[in-house]
Amino acid sequence: MEELKQRLIKELQQDFNVKILESLSWGLPVHSIEIAYQTVKRTQMDILMKMMLMAFQTEEIADAEELSDILLVEQLFINDLIDKMSRTGVLENKGNSFTLTKAGIQQLESGVFSHEPEDGAKQALYSPCHEAFLTGNIEGFSSDEGQEAYRYQKNFADWTVKSLAKTDAVAALQSLKVESSEGDAQVVISKIVSATNVQTDAVPCLEFRLYNKTEDMLYARVWNTLLGHWDKTLEAQLNEKERKEWRENYL
Repeated sequence: MEELKQRLIKELQQDFNVKILESLSWGLPVHSIEIAYQTVKRTQMDILMKMMLMAFQTEEIADAEELSDILLVEQLFINDLIDKMSRTGVLENKGNSFTLTKAGIQQLESGVFSHEPEDGAKQALYSPCHEAFLTGNIEGFSSDEGQEAYRYQKNFADWTVKSLAKTDAVAALQSLKVESSEGDAQVVISKIVSATNVQTDAVPCLEFRLYNKTEDMLYARVWNTLLGHWDKTLEAQLNEKERKEWRENYL
């Protein structure tokens, strides 16, 4: 950490108008959130599936054998597709015949078939102080509470994992490449099942309080070691809350 600090000091001092008034280090709470989800694979319908759906839409067909005779296709293939489309909610058996569901009509019109959902789970990193998910590798950081904590983390103490917006969870999973597209096949997130707070780590941050003589301006720079760059969100929080106090203390 000391080596990193010295490198950052050299970077900041490249501007001869800037003076470093003080430096501090503290831990930013970052939560490892396990997000359970479902994905759906979407593919272009093949000709047989389209023919079957069109037949079910226009005719009263009781079973696979009857449809096999109409389409002149092996009953084995017909049975397989009926089972698949029934499981995915495209078809339903109403009494003596099969009929398309609302989803089935939509998929026939679009020509895209949605396969059965698949379950998955990924861990993503959430910072209440940023009110956002962060990217980075948490391995190597300590959950030890020994280091001084970020002094404004209490401002976000009412945060709970239950308050996470599903849109934010989806965006976090997308950044983790859960969704994919290859050829005619597309895998998309269809449902957020749950979000669980697995653990909280203290991410070291280096804070520098600076004074620009030319502009007569006091401001903070904060290096977030998880992100590996200067953290504008934390800098803005410190500048807003403490700039007046710094002027009284340092100048």
